Amino acid sequence: MKMNLLLIFIGIFCLSNIGKESDSDHQGLKLIVLGNVQDAGSPHAGCKNVCCKNLFMHPDPDRKVVSLGILDGLSEKKYLIEATPDLPQQMKRLFYESGSKGSEVPDAIFLTHAHIGHYSGLMYLGRESMNSKNVPVYVMPLMKSFLENNGPWSQLVNLENITLNELKEGMKLTLSDHLAITPLKVPHRDEYSETVGFLIEGEHKKALFIPDIDKWEKWKQNIQVLIKEVDYAFLDATFFDENELPNRKMSEVPHPFVEESMTLFDSLPALERNKIWFIHLNHTNPLLHPNSKASKSVLEKGYHIARLGDEFDM
Repeated sequence: MKMNLLLIFIGIFCLSNIGKESDSDHQGLKLIVLGNVQDAGSPHAGCKNVCCKNLFMHPDPDRKVVSLGILDGLSEKKYLIEATPDLPQQMKRLFYESGSKGSEVPDAIFLTHAHIGHYSGLMYLGRESMNSKNVPVYVMPLMKSFLENNGPWSQLVNLENITLNELKEGMKLTLSDHLAITPLKVPHRDEYSETVGFLIEGEHKKALFIPDIDKWEKWKQNIQVLIKEVDYAFLDATFFDENELPNRKMSEVPHPFVEESMTLFDSLPALERNKIWFIHLNHTNPLLHPNSKASKSVLEKGYHIARLGDEFDM
């Protein structure tokens, strides 16, 4: 009889806690993938090909423009890397993942450069939407000047919806005793601003985030050495190969093809290849499809493909 009562009590206790999150669920430091698609999203505006045809009528909710969230449960803060056109959903998810405490607005936003998918989400912080107050936005010098001197972005500055904070190449920004971020300048099409990736240093681990770069060999840094120095490397995988845009010169939109990157990285030990997570996938990229031949070949070689919601302890 006593045993039966004990079992009933345990059952009631377990049922009463289904769906509840303990404080420990939000402690510590972690990264979360909030998007893995190239700037213009998927489906792609004007695309009539098979890769987009059905997505206009039946959108895939997992296809969000490239972004990383940083959840710092130790300091009860949250940060967003990139302000994409999907900012409302990404900001909401970051808020939920943080335990739904405090403001829905991130404690700071970090931008890599001035191509549409990486900063245009700032519009949601303005008067027509949230009308936010002094959201810290960390940018490089040319990016800062671009936002200050071009509307409608300058209105966000003038109305104090955002506060621009200037980063310096290679200079570490300490956010807390256990979190720091360093901008690393990379070669890219810099029509309006410079382009950076970020080195994110947590309490125990490091992550490299480079969603855009022209070609690895153009960079002054040795990407293979950097991979060895971090625990996770989120790397530009815009195009799988050179045949994806038959009606456009690939030289107009230079990126390292996934096939090129794998050729470069295949010589790395399995432990190092295991750190690589391909991200920033164009709407034409077969890696967007988990069951594609291309996706399977990438995984078989010991690499990873970043997907919405992937989490990484830091």
